[in-house]
Amino acid sequence: MCYFEQTRWSCGYWKWGNFRQQCNKEYRTGETCGLKLVYDTSYQPSQCKICEQMSKKTRRVRKMSDDISRWQREGNRRATIEKTQKDIQEIQSQINELWRGHEDKIRSV
Repeated sequence: MCYFEQTRWSCGYWKWGNFRQQCNKEYRTGETCGLKLVYDTSYQPSQCKICEQMSKKTRRVRKMSDDISRWQREGNRRATIEKTQKDIQEIQSQINELWRGHEDKIRSV
């Protein structure tokens, strides 16, 4: 039950910060008992790094989709379209993985 700072972003994501105060269960100097309690929470109005990464990847997927639409109208770009569609699927799976990690962290509070 040692006390730590906590940072929380507007999206609900959080992380532990620095050690602030030792509880009375741990008598060794510089050691913690292993249980973490919040000493103080610092609220950040911005998005967390994971949300920023998801935003970047979503914008990239949107751009690639627009490119595919343009290439289909122009014609004669079949291989490029197929490669870009595979890239979109790969990026979409990365976005899904980031989202799962983000949601797991939010629920773990």
